[in-house]
Amino acid sequence: MARHQGKHSARRSWLSGAAAFVVIALTGFLLSTNVRVNRTTTVNNDTADLVEHSVAEVSQLQNDVNDLQKQVNNLTDALGATGSNKNGTGNSNSGSNAETSTDANSDASLMLPAVSGPGLTVTLDDSPLWENAVNDNGTTANINDYVIHQQDVESVVNALWAGGAESMKIMDQRVLFNSAVICSGNVLSIHGKKYAPPFTISAIGDPASMRKALNDSQAITILKQYVSAFGIGYKVENKENLQFEATTALLQQFKYATVDTSKTKGGE
Repeated sequence: MARHQGKHSARRSWLSGAAAFVVIALTGFLLSTNVRVNRTTTVNNDTADLVEHSVAEVSQLQNDVNDLQKQVNNLTDALGATGSNKNGTGNSNSGSNAETSTDANSDASLMLPAVSGPGLTVTLDDSPLWENAVNDNGTTANINDYVIHQQDVESVVNALWAGGAESMKIMDQRVLFNSAVICSGNVLSIHGKKYAPPFTISAIGDPASMRKALNDSQAITILKQYVSAFGIGYKVENKENLQFEATTALLQQFKYATVDTSKTKGGE
């Protein structure tokens, strides 16, 4: 017996077909949109590339600072020469000339001059073995055992100073009295510049004394245990003639508190 198909059945078939068409159309639209987005979006997860890009930007800014510092130095010299000429015509400007000369000498004393001499370089690097330490879940619980940390860099710096280092550089940055080493993950930051490992610390001074200080350091002894157990990179090399260029970064002047006598009375 033939099956009866009424108006309600025909309507349901029509609605089902329309719904299926809408779903297919939306799916196609989403797929095409995803393709366009992927074609126009570049995702870079390479830490080294990001660090290199940041270093390039900071280097350009540092070059701009260097150029401006040279202009300041030239203007300072010109002002000093002008003051000297005025002083030669009479004694009325002698005080002004002395002040200008003092300021010029003060500015010069705040510059870190170029130095050279024998010394050491210490190179720290992450272990190449960490990739083999990944467990079945795709993670590793002890990844920190395979990378260089901030305290490792600080331990080397402190040991070199203790060994009589006269001047020091971390990567291409001269170490000042207020230099701070900051690590975020395995990226090192100093003076606003970022570096990926390996990290190189160079120090001018007596190589034998600095080597002894490194060997006597308890923190370095612990670091060497990680070198043996996890493959951390640690290399010390003697250098006959390290050369550190002058830095255009002014050293911060110290300011001291003084007694406020503006509210005191007479002999009180």
